[in-house]
Amino acid sequence: MDEVSHTSLPLLEQGLDLMLYGMGVVFVFLAILVTAITLIPLIIHRLCPDDKEMEVLPEQSSSPITTKGSETLLKILQNAIDQHRDRH
Repeated sequence: MDEVSHTSLPLLEQGLDLMLYGMGVVFVFLAILVTAITLIPLIIHRLCPDDKEMEVLPEQSSSPITTKGSETLLKILQNAIDQHRDRH
């Protein structure tokens, strides 16, 4: 029984070495990934700065649609909804 414990000790050490090596590789990969994700937007902003500000769209009024084409579209949509509800 004493021989079994002496032969499994190097195997256990190899397992721990492999585990630490694997965890180290994953940690380094994730650190590089986080650094790249942080730096890429800064580099892009430095290479292609936005000179123009974002355009602000005027607020649309909440009044109902009254044009003739829109009324036709609303009727078509309502008809399609009604047909769908009748089938299901």
